[in-house]
Amino acid sequence: MQQRKAIWRGGEDRQLWLSMLVDAMEEAGRPEVRAKPCSPAVLIGLRAQLAQPVPHYPIAASAFSRRH
Repeated sequence: MQQRKAIWRGGEDRQLWLSMLVDAMEEAGRPEVRAKPCSPAVLIGLRAQLAQPVPHYPIAASAFSRRH
């Protein structure tokens, strides 16, 4: 995982964010992590967040493309 961070870091926040997301997903996918019980409060919060409608323009996105 550390190798990917070194490769993807190009100075752009997006690349760092994506690298951290991939690392977190890999960590969450490990069998020993998946075997741990999750708090019911965390599950309730996650379900509530996922139940919210998707915004028309995601956070930090613009209605304008880079071409304009």
